[in-house]
Parts: sequence; structure tokens; C-alpha cells
Amino acid sequence: MSYPNYGPSYYGPPPQTHPNGTTILVLGILSLVVCGILGPFAWSMGNKALKEIDGSGYPYDNRSAVQAGRICGMIATILLIIGAGFMVLGLGAGILSAIFSSN
Repeated sequence: MSYPNYGPSYYGPPPQTHPNGTTILVLGILSLVVCGILGPFAWSMGNKALKEIDGSGYPYDNRSAVQAGRICGMIATILLIIGAGFMVLGLGAGILSAIFSSN
């Protein structure tokens, strides 16, 4: 028995790996766990990598890693800004307290 030939079984190019995908994910995780200052770098690099992935037209197998690192970077950056805000408020309250207690 012979099967009909429906043409080549070509489904497109194999998925590629973005070269900065792992770096972005590691920076995002480290920004949450160890050093919050890495958050803006993960966020920025993630945005750039996602633009490259979307603009290329090719499938990438580590797009989810880039997205996860970018989101971790966003969260770390927001937490960093909130923490800096509380530090400024605390410092301001301490200065005001010192000014008014000296009178």
C-alpha cells in the first residue's frame, strides 16, 4: 500500500534561543532576592529582548524566560522605589523631629 505524497513536511525554521534570555532571568531573580538595584537592568534588557523577538518573525524557545525576568525586574524596581520613598519619609520625619525637639 502506498500513501499519498502531500508535499514536504516542513513547518518552518526551528526555534531559536535569544542570547540574553538566561541573563535577563538571572538578573530578575537576583533583583528580587539579593540586590534590588538590578531590577531596572532586568526590566530594560527584557524590554529590548522582547522587541527583538517580536520584530524578528522567528519563534524563540526562551521567550517565557525573558518575560519572567522582565516581570521580576519590574516588581523589584517598584519595590525599590517604594523602599526609597519610605526612607525619604523617615529621614524627613527624623529631621523635623530634631528641629522641633530642639526648641
